[in-house]
Amino acid sequence: MGEVVELEVQSSPAAAQTLKLNIVAPPLQLDCRSISMSRSPLLESAPKTPKSPFVTRLMMTPVASPVKKAIASMQSYLEEVGHFTKLDPQEAWLPITESRNGNAYYAAFHTLSSGIGFQALVLPLAFITLGWVWGVICLSMAFIWQLYTLWLLIQLHESESGIRYSRYLRLSMAAFGEKLGKLLALFPIMYLSGGSCVTLIMIGGGTMKIFFQIMCGNTCSVKPLTLVEWYLVFTCSAIILAQLPNLNSIAGVSLVGAITAISYCSLIWIVSVIQGRQESVSYDPPDQAKSQFTRLFDTFNALGIIVFAFRGHNLVLEIQGTMPSSGKHPSRLPMWRGVKFAYMIVAACLFPLAIGGYWVYGNLMPENGGMLSALYKYHEHDTSKLLLGLASLLIVINSLSSFQIYAMPVFDNLEFRYTSKWRRPCPRWVRTGIRVFFGCFAFFISVALPFLPSLAGLIGGIALPITLAYPCLMWVIIKKPQKFSPPWCLNWALGVLGMVLSVLVTTGAIWGIVTKGIKIHFFNPR
Repeated sequence: MGEVVELEVQSSPAAAQTLKLNIVAPPLQLDCRSISMSRSPLLESAPKTPKSPFVTRLMMTPVASPVKKAIASMQSYLEEVGHFTKLDPQEAWLPITESRNGNAYYAAFHTLSSGIGFQALVLPLAFITLGWVWGVICLSMAFIWQLYTLWLLIQLHESESGIRYSRYLRLSMAAFGEKLGKLLALFPIMYLSGGSCVTLIMIGGGTMKIFFQIMCGNTCSVKPLTLVEWYLVFTCSAIILAQLPNLNSIAGVSLVGAITAISYCSLIWIVSVIQGRQESVSYDPPDQAKSQFTRLFDTFNALGIIVFAFRGHNLVLEIQGTMPSSGKHPSRLPMWRGVKFAYMIVAACLFPLAIGGYWVYGNLMPENGGMLSALYKYHEHDTSKLLLGLASLLIVINSLSSFQIYAMPVFDNLEFRYTSKWRRPCPRWVRTGIRVFFGCFAFFISVALPFLPSLAGLIGGIALPITLAYPCLMWVIIKKPQKFSPPWCLNWALGVLGMVLSVLVTTGAIWGIVTKGIKIHFFNPR
């Protein structure tokens, strides 16, 4: 971190009593309310603070004892207020930590926007395999588990030495070591950020097409756009919104995303429940003739659906990094308040959606699209076009909003490469170019690999430890609780169980691909 300044305090020449004060001080500036605590190569070469020749003379005077008491009192005050830390100018150049004016409200907005997604609409599919009892139990346990790991990440954001880990990858490197931390976390984080943006283009563009068909109908004389053209419309809209400079600046966008996510989840399950159960609905496990082996892998897939419904852990440290922090007012307090409020709303959305959707449709739930496809399929003629169109519009707006927060770590990483090389902040034209480039690249992947959502279970199983396993293991490594104490046992058990669950979900996804097959078609979205 900073440099160590040793003050040798002697009460008298004969006594030769020495007091050493180790003060961590930056070469440029001291700040008890440090907003940036990560190491930077820019400041490693800074000259060390020289020792003052007047210190020893001052301490050899008869007033040495009062001075010593004053220094001790000042040191105690500084320890109470916060750690002396080195301000890293590179942190102020990057979009995640450029602005440190966040609060609990912003944290709630970002958490809701990133935490409720299109994956929630397929939750009833898990109940088809698990049934009523085990479906509710597994959903409840997954909710509690992921909320606990969120709390762990919030606690690990600020280390005892004063370092703030504002990015998941850096925390992983600090816990597991540089090489192993990158190996374990780099690909899952990049997939959860970049892969989510590609998926959002597919979902947003496809829903735009559905919205046009609903509102225009068969009587419209306007020539409809192709699916690729709808992808392009969505991508251009997302790139325009992406010009907002930093994570704090998109708080309003996240608020809109949170409102639309809550709205379409509530609208879909309420309309479905009001319309009533389907006449031929059944809750019996499907395909009783399946072998035990096949049923086991179906169970793994169902667990994967439940776990994938809870997302956003790869963004929690980034969201917390937008907040000011000090020893008296650590950022973990407002962050946890915002997360608690957000996940009360998440639970109020996901549980009725899963339970109500399964009650209405049972085994008739479509595999592709979940609740949204079921709403279109079974209630297209007995539900107002206005409601169906509103549900589609809300999903489009939510996808645009979620794109911004999931793309922000990618922007941050690309700008980090630029600032590390050139030792200066990105000019406006470079920042704009980076965001246009990423938007175009995500659009290209969505068109070139339209079958990518079919691999979501496989890749998601690999990324699952980011949510359930790594936070527990990192907490044990960094906090070092007493061996075999309850926290040590709990976190080791959850960490190992999370890794095992990741292997099982990945295996189930591979089995599903092998048995059901996958239609691979390049550059041909359908």
